[in-house]
Amino acid sequence: MAEPYAEILVVDLLGGIGDLLMLLPAVHGLARRHPAARLRVLTHAPGADLLRADPAVAQVRTPRHGRPGAERQAVVDALAAVPPDLAVTTTRYDGIPDLLEGSGARCVTDLWCRPPPDQPVGERYLAILHAEGLLDAADLAARPRVRPHPAARAAGERAVARLVGAPAAPPVVLVTDAGMAVKRWPAARWRELAAALTRLGHPVLTVGADPRDPLAVPLPRADLPTLAGQFAAVARRGGVVVGPDTGPVRLASAAGAATVGLFGPTDARRYGVVAGRAAGRGGAAPGGVDLQGLPECPHRSPTAITEQPCWWQARCPLDPVGPACMADLRVSDVLAAIRSAAGSSVGDSPS
Repeated sequence: MAEPYAEILVVDLLGGIGDLLMLLPAVHGLARRHPAARLRVLTHAPGADLLRADPAVAQVRTPRHGRPGAERQAVVDALAAVPPDLAVTTTRYDGIPDLLEGSGARCVTDLWCRPPPDQPVGERYLAILHAEGLLDAADLAARPRVRPHPAARAAGERAVARLVGAPAAPPVVLVTDAGMAVKRWPAARWRELAAALTRLGHPVLTVGADPRDPLAVPLPRADLPTLAGQFAAVARRGGVVVGPDTGPVRLASAAGAATVGLFGPTDARRYGVVAGRAAGRGGAAPGGVDLQGLPECPHRSPTAITEQPCWWQARCPLDPVGPACMADLRVSDVLAAIRSAAGSSVGDSPS
């Protein structure tokens, strides 16, 4: 029988939208397992906007400023506002675990504890919380799902309907940017891919592309909930979202769209968008395909990516021009993955 917690605080201050999305199944699992609890989440903007309409989350808090020490102060403020009975965090810096443990709450402060090199990050979170007795076995198979406000879903639907109409082939969205240069696919490959998709009759939409590119039809700039609504509209048309290891691609998957993830410095077994899902008869996992560039790279460290020589400055030890792992991903392979992902069982987009 679950211990009766009245107040649960979940802290994710790693900074990335993708980091928060990988934690979402744990957030939803805690809410299901402890339905009488008031669950608060402390995280960064703009990812916090994805949780404001989520029925599992009673309150969303963010740091009050961007200066050094803001995250630690935000934890202090959250603990002072309402002391939790249970605190869970992905965040290990600036003494944040010590603050939580000093609050008197039951704490789980190391969701990164001794991960196997081939276990997806989100599944690791769930496994640790299950071992702590905080989740049920059924929660171990949960996947990220976002629940944007109906107005955001409607705005996303209108935008996609206006851009693609009733196409003969499913739309494909290209997420061409990444937060770190080391994760970017070469620009010439994106242009080649867009041209090939256009010849095949697919409406090609983009997120993050140069709007002057004649092959690019950019999705309207929007907040994250509306972007999730746009991705859900693409999903309803059987479309696919393609991009590197970055937050918008994870958001597309969480909104119900099939994805093709382009992985280079990060290990797709650990960080893949569809990592851990069994492939179907068509060769795609439910929800899409993760492609790993240069899988034999001797410098890749699945459980210590920030220690890789390429990580912070994108200086690849194997190629002075750019990341060899990203250049290893060929347009023909991405096209094949798009065909496979479009035929995979994506399931209904979240309502």
